[in-house]
Amino acid sequence: MSDPRRALPSVGVLLQSDALRPLLDGFPRSLVAETLRGAIDAARQDPQEAPDTPDAWAARVREELSLRERRLLGPAFNATGVILHTNLGRAPLADVAIEAIGRIAAGYATLEYDVELGTRGSRHVHCAELLRELTGAEDALVVNNCAAALVLALNTVADGREAIVSRGELIEIGGSFRVPTIMAKSGARLVEVGTTNRTHVADYEAAIGDATGAIVKVHRSNFVIGGYTADVGLEDLAALASRTGIPLLHDFGSGLMLPLDDHGLHGEPTANSVVRTGAMVVMSGDKLLGGPQAGIILGASDVIARIRDNPLTRALRVDKLTIAALQATLTLYRDPVRAVSAIPILAMISMPVALLRPRAERIAAALGAAGVAATVTDSEASVGGGAFPTARIPSCAVALAGDAVQLEAAARGAYTPIIGRIADDRFLLDVRTILPREDATFTPTLLRALTQRSR
Repeated sequence: MSDPRRALPSVGVLLQSDALRPLLDGFPRSLVAETLRGAIDAARQDPQEAPDTPDAWAARVREELSLRERRLLGPAFNATGVILHTNLGRAPLADVAIEAIGRIAAGYATLEYDVELGTRGSRHVHCAELLRELTGAEDALVVNNCAAALVLALNTVADGREAIVSRGELIEIGGSFRVPTIMAKSGARLVEVGTTNRTHVADYEAAIGDATGAIVKVHRSNFVIGGYTADVGLEDLAALASRTGIPLLHDFGSGLMLPLDDHGLHGEPTANSVVRTGAMVVMSGDKLLGGPQAGIILGASDVIARIRDNPLTRALRVDKLTIAALQATLTLYRDPVRAVSAIPILAMISMPVALLRPRAERIAAALGAAGVAATVTDSEASVGGGAFPTARIPSCAVALAGDAVQLEAAARGAYTPIIGRIADDRFLLDVRTILPREDATFTPTLLRALTQRSR
């Protein structure tokens, strides 16, 4: 009896076949050969499942190459209804920010060159003027994220000294990262005051001593404590800091630049309101600000100068593409009306349900015409990104009929993954978080994924 493993073709023979030629046109020969070799080795372990024609081998390799590509960073459709979805990259950028990235990425740029003087310049100047203008801060510095900004600021003002913080503000953020752990990396020694639910000014006053380097306030943006509580407001802490001459550092987090009360979202302070207290402020660029991932430090010019000279600043600095996107996004805030319409996350937050429903109806109608039963239903979206944790935004979703788990898996398996949510045993696609510029490709992508799944 012949050994079935001897009937398997060689890599060289398959690479010369017409069936593999399209793959060689689209992928490096070495990658196709490596994938073929892996497929042949797998077939040796289970000869009964081995492809029996060059076309079948090509299909096997194409499937594996597709899986490899899907493991790389790629675009996705956010149909979850979570506007600032950390797992999906938080804030999508405004068109002007995308254009700015392309313009700067295409060639050389004046990243660290002073055109007027013809000498070396600093990358830190590019967004600082806009941030001073928009927030009222004396000066500003941009690093690679908000946690980095917190570490850098603390390392500058409290390295080897004590940093006082309320126990009720020792929060955990996404990915199991905890503020006290991050603070400890700065070199500051954490001093906890108050209790989980109640902290008073007297608690801070009692903790202040010769070793105190900073008072820290962390904005509890991703949860709410209710009931028997007491908290010390930023203004009161600013007054204490002023009396004692101790720096006050506020981890503001969200980066909100404009009030959203007109859109039903209350309680989140804006950047200029926290700057006015005199605190040094750190915040994110890719949350409610709506820009790229960045950590922004706002404060007095002498303190920012010290931070800028800290050797850690170089390790935490941002690249030219981040600066380009942030600068373009900040420019939009000079006209608040334009900012709300042009910055995607603000447009999503402020979009009336009456404008979402026709989009949902078009998606449902196209699905129905292709034989996929779907209806339009009321939904609730959320801000996400640790902002407005209890807020629910009226929204509109497309509900697909059928097994919700199978439908979710099929949509997630699309070439451009479609990420929705399952609620009440229904698979929902919330239209609020589908970008209008994605409308033309969203439904065809979904239909292809559902069709392939049913075969």
